[in-house]
Amino acid sequence: MLMNNSEYFEVFNQVKERIKAAQYKAVLGVNREQIILFWSIGNVIIENSQWGNKFIENLARDIKSDFPDSTGYSIRNLKYMKKFASTFTENEIVQATLAQLTWYHLQALMDKVSDKNAYLWYAQKTFENGWSRDILAMQIKANLYERQALAEKTTNFLDRLPSPQSELAEQTMKDPYIFDFIEVREKMIEREVEKEMVANISKLLLELGTGFAFIGNQYHLEIGGEDYYLDLLFYNANLHCYFVIELKIGKFKPEYAGKLNFYLSAVDTLLKKDGDNPSIGLILCSDKNKTIAEYALRDMTKPIGVSEYQLTEYLPKELENTLPSVEDIEKRVRSRYHSDADAGGDNG
Repeated sequence: MLMNNSEYFEVFNQVKERIKAAQYKAVLGVNREQIILFWSIGNVIIENSQWGNKFIENLARDIKSDFPDSTGYSIRNLKYMKKFASTFTENEIVQATLAQLTWYHLQALMDKVSDKNAYLWYAQKTFENGWSRDILAMQIKANLYERQALAEKTTNFLDRLPSPQSELAEQTMKDPYIFDFIEVREKMIEREVEKEMVANISKLLLELGTGFAFIGNQYHLEIGGEDYYLDLLFYNANLHCYFVIELKIGKFKPEYAGKLNFYLSAVDTLLKKDGDNPSIGLILCSDKNKTIAEYALRDMTKPIGVSEYQLTEYLPKELENTLPSVEDIEKRVRSRYHSDADAGGDNG
């Protein structure tokens, strides 16, 4: 008996989660005590802040003297402890899973996130997804909190999906999606964007979020004796459903929703197995009018979301500074023109 895709990904996800859970438990006890210790030291520093910066310098020196084999008590790290203790209570540390992250991750959050709600959200996502510090930093740089937690999303999930799948699907969505591994080119077509997405599948899956497994692009379905092709087909092991993405260059059009609704009906009939939840569709377009999108989704029978996407349009700032400005170019052209004119006059 052959295992179908949804069954396999469900089993794979269970195994993966057990491995991750075991890895976390192995370090959780020691890590928790260290985080609470650092928080308590931070409180001591706060209580003695009247002594100024010299107090932290003396503390770092004397800790090193009495505990020569211990690390993590530099002046810089003691300042992190002070900042950590000034931001969170001990109860918050335990309840918000902060004690289940490494101090290395918490330092990155202190460096890059100033809003407490965003800090806690990134900490929770880091714990859930097992992000490395580099991945965490990348997600912060890409403004994931604003695009996923705060974004005004355009979907009909709450009306078309049962709970809790509807809430989970809503949380999965972002607006916009950032595909910064693809560079905008003049007269680019959907197939070119799709091709580069597939060529960079690991980056695409990271941007889509957890639980996504790639099934195929231009996925063939035969319906009523005619051939149809889905731009991108995934299976989401967390949502236990197929996930169809249609990619569009330019503005969202209402007819896109009708076409995707048709595709989702076909996927639910031809691919969906017992135990799978209803398939979900996502229309990615480079420009979206929220009101038009909401009207288009209102009477669709299938769960569909509409989001914008962004490709790389601008040079990195470090490169921008090395290129001449428009004014510089104009000055050089004028200078060259006058030089040529003067040379021509001499020859005459």
